[in-house]
Amino acid sequence: MNVLDWKKEVDKRKDALIEDAQKLLRIKSLLDEENATDNAPLGEGVKEALDFMLELGEKDSFTVKNVGNLAGHLEFGEGKEIVGVLCHIDVVPEGDGWTSDPFGAEIRDGKIFARGAIDDKGPTMAAYYAMKIVKEMELPLSKRVRMIIGTDEESDWRCVEHYFKHEEMPSMGFAPDADFPIIYAEKGISDFDLVQMGKYDGTEREVLAEVISFQSGRRYNMVPDFARASLVVHFEQTEVVQRYIDFLKKSELKGKYYIDNGELILELQGVSAHGMEPDNGKNAGILMASFLASLQIDDKACQYFQFVSRYLCDDSRGRKLGIACSDEITGDLTVNVGKLSYTQEKGGRLGFNVRYPVTNDMAETKDKLQSLIEKEHFRLENFTDSKPHHVEEDDFLIQTLKKVYEQQTGDKAELLSIGGGTYARSLKSGVAFGPLFPGREDIAHQKDEYMFIEDLLKATAIYAQAIYELAK
Repeated sequence: MNVLDWKKEVDKRKDALIEDAQKLLRIKSLLDEENATDNAPLGEGVKEALDFMLELGEKDSFTVKNVGNLAGHLEFGEGKEIVGVLCHIDVVPEGDGWTSDPFGAEIRDGKIFARGAIDDKGPTMAAYYAMKIVKEMELPLSKRVRMIIGTDEESDWRCVEHYFKHEEMPSMGFAPDADFPIIYAEKGISDFDLVQMGKYDGTEREVLAEVISFQSGRRYNMVPDFARASLVVHFEQTEVVQRYIDFLKKSELKGKYYIDNGELILELQGVSAHGMEPDNGKNAGILMASFLASLQIDDKACQYFQFVSRYLCDDSRGRKLGIACSDEITGDLTVNVGKLSYTQEKGGRLGFNVRYPVTNDMAETKDKLQSLIEKEHFRLENFTDSKPHHVEEDDFLIQTLKKVYEQQTGDKAELLSIGGGTYARSLKSGVAFGPLFPGREDIAHQKDEYMFIEDLLKATAIYAQAIYELAK
């Protein structure tokens, strides 16, 4: 049998692949529940991106299905079993500081720049063209191949929950939504809020300023890159401003201050990063909170900001909270505080994204945390828990993907674990497979997100062979 030249097949379709990737990246597919409709339950942008992929599949003669406007699939082949390719077309908010339009899909220096370029629209299009190649080559398959397209991966996974209530579960599959070579283990992920309960010491003391409001961050799984606080300063406003200037200088941070309707506004710029490794960013909310905690502020605000400063500053591993743990498979537990808010009327809230090792018992961790926060007059709300995921090395899926990766790259296919959570954990035999190659910078969820065109094409060839080998 002739050796199949996957890279040659990709090159034949290179221009169309890049063009379709750009079209998908130009759709602003952000969660928008405020403007949701029955036709677009997660917002018009997300629905537009889903429709784009389904229409593309229809044009290329895949079997296409829209599942409740929350997810969809494209399928070809025959057989009882399904090989799943699990992708998502929603993206996190773009944030500030981009060099070019975050939804412009501009190509420069051999890279395509856009929110979603690496997470997960670029890889989605690579996997789509991989399926298209196998289908157009009319290779004999014993299984169906199905791309499942989600629209809520960056938030609550309502898309896959709805999808698998109504559709078949693939017997195996991969998600092109992390790193190469192969992600065989993913940490557990728990999101929750800590809410201030409003018990203050009531000691009489001089109050320099009252915190009227404070806001930072929009998503549990992103390191906040901006924070804003509004204060009423009762005396020595110049001193507060000077202390803020000194804080910015000492911390090597950018920020500004100004007066608005008699209130002192403080703004701070941090560095956004994916919540799976908070140390890759600078949490503007925690940094601003640490500054506010150093001032003589009103009791209610003092309790909130002192809590943040005491337990969350300079600690992404949960040591100060008493929940730190680690294992050899997936490494350290991590804590990202992705949403921070405070108002005089409602008090304070903190939105946590905790990623824990596969051997950790989250119920025990939750109990430890609750014991601590009750003493600090906070309560836990909106707790969710996505259990860890781990596939054994001798699994057919892993052995097949190892062979494909090594044949195409010439490099050893090491098994990796991540703090990120991909759709792969929806399957018993599911792994994350690319698209980020070893040595490449991970810029998912950051400004100027990009994917190398070369890597887009290389990943497509790997995915095409993988799909064929798994389904033949």
